[in-house]
Amino acid sequence: MSILLQVDSLALASQALIENQPDKQILTIWSLLTSGGLGGQVIILVLFILLFFAFFLYFERLMAINKASKIDSGFMNNIKISITSGKIDNAKMICAQSNSPVARLIEKGISRIGKPLEDINTAIENAGNLELYKLEKNTSMLATISGAGPMIGFLGTVVGMILAFHKMASGGGQIEVGALAEGIYTAMTTTVIGLIVGIVAFMGYNHLVVKTNKIVNQMEANAVDFLDLLNEPV
Repeated sequence: MSILLQVDSLALASQALIENQPDKQILTIWSLLTSGGLGGQVIILVLFILLFFAFFLYFERLMAINKASKIDSGFMNNIKISITSGKIDNAKMICAQSNSPVARLIEKGISRIGKPLEDINTAIENAGNLELYKLEKNTSMLATISGAGPMIGFLGTVVGMILAFHKMASGGGQIEVGALAEGIYTAMTTTVIGLIVGIVAFMGYNHLVVKTNKIVNQMEANAVDFLDLLNEPV
């Protein structure tokens, strides 16, 4: 009989212990994004808009640069054959059909044939600067986003800590962890998202700069070949 009473008491104690245990809360991405209060949600929304624009600018520029880098391997050879045989119009037509920065650069030089070599060189440089401007269009915005993202995230951190300290000051000496959660969520979440936006934009910007520099080197090499062609003895 005593053994049964002990078993019953142990069962009741175990049940009471289970009932008194706090419910486990599962931390999800959605709860992180929505638990920071109105101020945190506004800052997170701004960061996601910046992230969207960063991806849009990166892929738009990437497709434009990839398209500009495509040029026929025999392009300069065809230009040389046309110019040496006196077919200037045919050389211009080859450039128009290619429709690339290199082709437009060479076409500008062909249109100046007959003028002093210095004038031709200046025309090619001006055309190159214009093509470079087209390639770098909106790329600087990625650099701006890469710097603005972490700064906006840090702004959310400051706002979150202000909210947390306000809760502590208004708690009357009794601090509840639950009351501080909103400010802490705001501080930590906005910092993480801001860093993600900055890293993505920074990596995208540097990748575009590398690909743009390759096209610039390609234009310079073809411009030198064209000027050497004009310097060849007839």
